[in-house]
Amino acid sequence: MSSPVPRRTLRTPLGILAVLLAAVLTAACTTSTTGASAAAAGSDPALASFYGQKLSWGSCAQFASSADEEKTFTAPGLDCAMLRVPLDYADPDGRTADIAVLRHKATDQANRIGSLLVNPGGPGGSGIEFAASLGTGSKTPAAVLARFDLVGFDPRGVGASTPAIDCLDDRQNDAERADDDTDPSPAGVAETEAENKRFVQGCISKTGVDVLANVGTRDVVKDMDVLRAVLGDQKLTYAGFSYGTRIGSTYAEAFPQNVRALVLDGALDPQQTTIDRTIDQNAGFQGAFDAFATWCAAQATPCPLGQDPAKATTVWLSLVRPLIDDPLPAGAGRTLGWNDAQTGISQALYVSAAYPILARGIADLARGNGTILLRLADLYFDRDAAGHYSNMLEAFTAISCVDEQQITDRAQIDEQNRKVDEVAPFRSTGKGPVDALDPCAFWPVKPTSQPHVPKVDGLPPTVVVSVTGDPATPYQAGVDLAKALGGRLIKVDGDQHTASLQGNACVDGAVSAYLTDLTLPAEGLECRLS
Repeated sequence: MSSPVPRRTLRTPLGILAVLLAAVLTAACTTSTTGASAAAAGSDPALASFYGQKLSWGSCAQFASSADEEKTFTAPGLDCAMLRVPLDYADPDGRTADIAVLRHKATDQANRIGSLLVNPGGPGGSGIEFAASLGTGSKTPAAVLARFDLVGFDPRGVGASTPAIDCLDDRQNDAERADDDTDPSPAGVAETEAENKRFVQGCISKTGVDVLANVGTRDVVKDMDVLRAVLGDQKLTYAGFSYGTRIGSTYAEAFPQNVRALVLDGALDPQQTTIDRTIDQNAGFQGAFDAFATWCAAQATPCPLGQDPAKATTVWLSLVRPLIDDPLPAGAGRTLGWNDAQTGISQALYVSAAYPILARGIADLARGNGTILLRLADLYFDRDAAGHYSNMLEAFTAISCVDEQQITDRAQIDEQNRKVDEVAPFRSTGKGPVDALDPCAFWPVKPTSQPHVPKVDGLPPTVVVSVTGDPATPYQAGVDLAKALGGRLIKVDGDQHTASLQGNACVDGAVSAYLTDLTLPAEGLECRLS
């Protein structure tokens, strides 16, 4: 699929990232809970059966697709269920969908406030995996774990929820990654667009147009309100990261009267156009690359990009551009090409804790070994060691195509990609922009949302967290979202994607106080990452 850069905004929790980076180197139902009370239920009588359902809680092992996931999902304190929702809310008597839900029970049930729903981003990220990691991790504030049932759900079409978005098999995913789509000639553009059309046709045949039409955030927030009510919560308490902030702001607009507290970290600005967001995100990754180059030059070990950060982009391009024509060996019979090399470096730039492994990967690249960068790219694409992919990136595309603007003018694509080359030179092929239309231009259904200023009359105070050096969701988007929602901003100085619930005392102290006691952070609060 043609894309000037991986545009995923998925947040990888730092605890999980540490384990993954280390790896680079080396339905039975047992209990039930009552459904929503009348006060917590939705107002549409046609949806009464959904709002009034009971969840049957049991083992989470039913959701595991690997031995590692089974170990995660069978940790103490976790239970799981399936939530039934309409596939199409305009036709509540029609086909239904099942939403996978995971709960980590509050450790202090006597003083339990309610449920804290969480989403890690994407779109396409698994909320049940995220909730399991937060619930069993060591960095989530004790006060949050004590006072809330931590609840994650896989949004419709994602992960363990059904029907699931499906477009490519594992072999096709490998082939797609190996095809760099860097040829800007008319023939190259035509070939890329033909591939994108085949991808869309795969989504249609494997998933169905009726599902693709109803996987957008517009529908996800309706599911979340059903879940809120079924959990017995009069008001929603929610923490969303990256794309999860879009879920939060969309919920705030659809159900402002049902909000208790929202923490939105790593913001997507709902007013921003798709083209502007793409350009800003690329600029953010160039900033992260420059920060890495500065760090690298300051280390005792010689930096593989040289000791002058101003020349690091040139050095990187001298290493990576040859991969367009001559991919490098990367172990296990695989090779590293241009696309995977750029994806691998992007994965590591999400958080400065990954800088050491990235430096090793680039040093190996200079020596003719692409193994580390390929494995970093595998993390991004969620490919396991056996070669199996989750549906995360397919879901990313499908959801984006109904959430974002569908650009069908090649002149606009050309202008966008020229600006991307300007703001993110470390990603430039040197061949000029490829103005091929992406899969969304051929999508079988129209978007269900457009950029706009949210209307949130009656919304209580919310909290937005924004990191100054965030590569994927630049700082200014957080400033703009806080203003749009009339919320309070926490500014965080650092170089990583998102900052909440990750062990920083300043950020987590303020977030925890807000979630538990509804105490707003001090005006102008500024925290710093170590």
